[in-house]
Amino acid sequence: MRTVNAYAAPSATEPLVKTTITRRDLGPNDVEIDIAYAGICHSDIHTVRGEWGPIQYPQVVGHEIVGHVSSVGENVTKHKVGDRVGVGCMVNSCGECENCLAGEEQYCLKGNIQTYAGVDPADGSITQGGYSQAVVVNEDFVLRVPESLDIEKVAPLLCAGITTYSPLHHWKAGPGKRVAVVGMGGLGHMAVKIAVALGAEVTVLSQTTSKEADSLRYGAKAHYATKDAATFEQLASSFDLIINTVSAKIDMGAYLGLLAVDGTIVNVGAPAEPLEVPAFSLIGHRRSWAGSAIGGVRETQEMLDFCAEKGILPETELISADQINEAYERVLNSDVRYRFVIDAATLA
Repeated sequence: MRTVNAYAAPSATEPLVKTTITRRDLGPNDVEIDIAYAGICHSDIHTVRGEWGPIQYPQVVGHEIVGHVSSVGENVTKHKVGDRVGVGCMVNSCGECENCLAGEEQYCLKGNIQTYAGVDPADGSITQGGYSQAVVVNEDFVLRVPESLDIEKVAPLLCAGITTYSPLHHWKAGPGKRVAVVGMGGLGHMAVKIAVALGAEVTVLSQTTSKEADSLRYGAKAHYATKDAATFEQLASSFDLIINTVSAKIDMGAYLGLLAVDGTIVNVGAPAEPLEVPAFSLIGHRRSWAGSAIGGVRETQEMLDFCAEKGILPETELISADQINEAYERVLNSDVRYRFVIDAATLA
């Protein structure tokens, strides 16, 4: 077992504090990773503050992890010491259900094991995430990070990247498809970059026009302010696919009205409160409302390779570990463009 430095939440109401945690012994199918960088996701904040249900404390979060393999178990064949690797939102699954066998481990029928706040099947401990110096993960859930991707910036691809790539890929965003992205934040800016790279015509729907220059720079054709009621009249029935990235309650009827016949709005943002959907907003144009999580291991690797091919990286701000609590407040105030990344070397 290895003791490493980490930043943990002592409770739902206290700031995160520096601490130490123990990583389990390396099993025959495990990979030990020295963490170089870890992204901060809004999900981390929801989790440690108990907004998505009770968890056990202290809890180390972080499911956007990149680093280098430091050791491997005797049966490991997919990775070797020194490899650049990543870990996303899950670290295991049953491996036996129809979804796992189809490469859709994120929808494991028995529940996949989350990178943090889950129960590790190896030893029954609570999984602890990437705000730490090292992690031990089953080799099947460790991803190869292409050499062309800047390791300082790549971490958010392991959540924000795959969370947006998966629905864009599933609903076939590409040439001839009109795609709108709701929210221009950590998820939204990745959705724009990926949808553009897939060949879709992309429009950004943000509360104001303050980020319009960014939207256009990332390849969007237009940017509209959703605070302006005229936006919903002007863009009625305009889109084939809408990716909703915001983690707050929105007027679903208004946004459904932006879909063309047979259009789909996909929720990837996860607000704590329920959303209300007027039935006639769906019925009138045979519209659909869907949800999407991350991708499976295979699709996540596909996303990393796609981003390497297209030169796609998130926009990031590098911080030290002692800035995590400040970063949380800035995330909640939408004061980051567009994703914080923790330099794990500052945990030493």
